[in-house]
Amino acid sequence: MDRPLPVQTFRRLPVTRRAIAEPLPRNLLIGPLVAALLAAFGGPPARAQPAGAAAAEAGGGTLLLRHGGAAPVAAPRLAADAAIAVSGPTARATITQAFRNTTAEWVEGTYLFPLPEDAAVDAMRLVVGDRVIVADIRERQAARRDYEAARAEGKAAALTEQQRPNLFTNAVANIAPGETVLVQIQYQQSVRRSGDTYSLRLPTVAAPRYSPAPPAVQQAAEGREAPDPVPDRHAIAAPVLDPARHGPVNPLTLSVDLKAGFALGSVASATHAITVEAPSDRERRIGLRDGATAADRDFELTWTPAPGASPGVGLFRERVAGAEAVLAVVTPPATALPAAPMPRDVIFVIDNSGSMGGTSIRQAKASLLVGLDRLRPGDRFNVIRFDDTMETVFPDLVAADATHLDAARRFVAGLEARGGTEMLAPLQAALRDARPEEIGRVRQVVFLTDGAIGDEARIFSAIAEARGRTRLFMVGIGSAPNGHLMRHAAELGRGTFTQISTVGEVADRMRELLVKLESPVVTDLAATFSEEAEATPSLLPDLYRGEPVTIAARMREAKGTLTLTGRIGGAPWRTVLRLDEAQDGAGIGKVWARARIGEAETARITGRMTPEAADAAILRLALDHGLTTRLTSLVAVDATPRRPKAARLARTDLPLNLPAGWDFEAVFGQDLPHVPGRAAPGRPAEPGRPAEPGRRAELIPATTGTIALPQTGTDSELRLLIGAALIGLALLMRAASRRVAP
Repeated sequence: MDRPLPVQTFRRLPVTRRAIAEPLPRNLLIGPLVAALLAAFGGPPARAQPAGAAAAEAGGGTLLLRHGGAAPVAAPRLAADAAIAVSGPTARATITQAFRNTTAEWVEGTYLFPLPEDAAVDAMRLVVGDRVIVADIRERQAARRDYEAARAEGKAAALTEQQRPNLFTNAVANIAPGETVLVQIQYQQSVRRSGDTYSLRLPTVAAPRYSPAPPAVQQAAEGREAPDPVPDRHAIAAPVLDPARHGPVNPLTLSVDLKAGFALGSVASATHAITVEAPSDRERRIGLRDGATAADRDFELTWTPAPGASPGVGLFRERVAGAEAVLAVVTPPATALPAAPMPRDVIFVIDNSGSMGGTSIRQAKASLLVGLDRLRPGDRFNVIRFDDTMETVFPDLVAADATHLDAARRFVAGLEARGGTEMLAPLQAALRDARPEEIGRVRQVVFLTDGAIGDEARIFSAIAEARGRTRLFMVGIGSAPNGHLMRHAAELGRGTFTQISTVGEVADRMRELLVKLESPVVTDLAATFSEEAEATPSLLPDLYRGEPVTIAARMREAKGTLTLTGRIGGAPWRTVLRLDEAQDGAGIGKVWARARIGEAETARITGRMTPEAADAAILRLALDHGLTTRLTSLVAVDATPRRPKAARLARTDLPLNLPAGWDFEAVFGQDLPHVPGRAAPGRPAEPGRPAEPGRRAELIPATTGTIALPQTGTDSELRLLIGAALIGLALLMRAASRRVAP
């Protein structure tokens, strides 16, 4: 049977760099079926609501949104499908989002959605009926102007904008009453590797983020107001459903075509129930066991090589635009002799803000307790907790003896999730080094959080300024952490990032991290190309046993050598790679360009490049490689107006699920809709605390809000047809028996 979102058909379309609108080929004439399947879970189009209506029609299950004092409007329904093809070190993903207008009005829908933090988004298509409009990449402001003009003219249009490297918005204009339109996005990303484990992660929900309020007082000396730490706070906010009142929305189906390039061992997911097919020893086909799932947690897939099949070095190349892109993934030997352990100073920082409510705070506390148990005699430590306040257990570092450890354990056991997420002050306190000249000790910060904040740039800048000899290890907690913050903070802090999605993973994941912290570090790491090359990263991080280094480069021709040198403990380490032996790979050029853009963004934030120079470099790379960035967007505009001039256009933000395991009341306060004095997302309702400026999208509770997820991975439709046929046959037999009865 057909999937509700037939992504495979769209991948056959030719990609052009201009907008097109033409009849679909025969294999794409499936729009009516898609609409029918979506109608099966969405229900019939709702009748138009009177102005100012505060609830949905009884039994309709319609979710109503309103902005400020405007009249509420019904939210479009959304379903999504993800199809991911893994080829060795890279993955190509196609995300199809189906927007269904369940109302009697013309609608513009805006949807906030996450992607992997290293996603190189390079293609978008808008499908309206039998027409396919292929997007162009343009400078952000120009793309926005084209979209707004098309919206005003009544044309079908879609706009994809990056709000953060891992957070995007889709706006779709002029969806007709009862109509379903499809927006398809494609991106390239790298596969992660740690030791012999490879992994791929797909975020499915944009978690609510805490945005610190701008300073309320003016800087009198300069006669100007202090800058807003989150100037785009409205762009990264969306209405969120209370799971106690509403069933899940935004159902997701998913498939992964895994071609690892080596014989495979285990293939598993700790986050979702999956099915796995094995066409060959090097291939796997993965799907969701239940066919569809709520978009409320990240999907993670891990795989390992069969015994003896693990490659020591991964070297790949791709010819793009007259040059070659090279990707090298090198793992230091795990058999290196361990150096004598050095005493450590470890500062544990734990986030106990409102967004950590529910299972997240239990995961974080359990993780911290595992960390305390791994401390050795001779180590020193401290514990800092924070929400919108902060507190340290001890005035300074203390010895890891029984008395101090017991006091720390009691402190951790009593923590509860509440309040906002003011991360800057505790981070600065943890990085502050009172003994910068001390030798013979390793200084490490282990930071446990979900990263649900909007002021990432301030965090990155603080790390770059104050890291010194400290190494920062980020531990992502919960079902939907902010991967961009976590991974980039660890890179700047020359540490590592560990993700803990479930309580069951705490012991294993923390043990893996702590073993790395105790293992010999690869220091003084350097990479040298024998031929001229534009390589990234320019500054290589410290590495721990089993942690690979990934280097991407662009050069005229992949020839010569790449030499990596460093020290493991006190012994030198050296590896030489011949670039002409690199295997052919796909998407290497996109991966390189995305990494270079990330470096330019970091250089701008940390002051190593002027804003003007960084923006120029980012814009050039984005336009040359067709990538969506902070400065570029994808826009698709149909040529023909479709909305009648007299018809009004209702504008809505599509609601999101609360990430699995989060506590709604701890994040938002007691109830919705929002009222003066009640807590905004992640912020306690404290007397005298200024409210965040501007409007906030609010959810108006519906009479019934549950939307059943479609079980499209089962044979339910076939069984319904068989059941209907059997019922019909039974009725015929009953009628016949009555006719022949005496």
